Amino acid sequence: MARVAPRLATPDDVMRARAETAMSLPAPLVALWRVRDGLHTESGVVVYSAGDIGERNATHEVARYAPGFLLVGDDSGGCGFLLRADDPDSAVFSSDLGDLDPAGFDVVAADFASWIESLETAVSESL
Repeated sequence: MARVAPRLATPDDVMRARAETAMSLPAPLVALWRVRDGLHTESGVVVYSAGDIGERNATHEVARYAPGFLLVGDDSGGCGFLLRADDPDSAVFSSDLGDLDPAGFDVVAADFASWIESLETAVSESL
């Protein structure tokens, strides 16, 4: 069975995501979007596409409860994954989406690239 190439985020998609989140987007996230516009693993972890990230951050009021952070994905079960928006070397943090207090965030990976690498073994489809 032929494998379908993943959808890539266009420059317009990235500009729209920047406008919708009203912040700089971490370079590692934008780099991912250049090769795959989001992903979904078999375990349910989702890394948001450029088209979804603004809505997800607005829905969970990330700017209000965790200023300076960007919600980049979730585990399909109520846990979100966040990055510091102004730090290209930011660790990946996890938090219950019902309590986005940075004081309670847990570090799940030292950086975005290593987190994505750990997920890629379980990627089931491109968003």
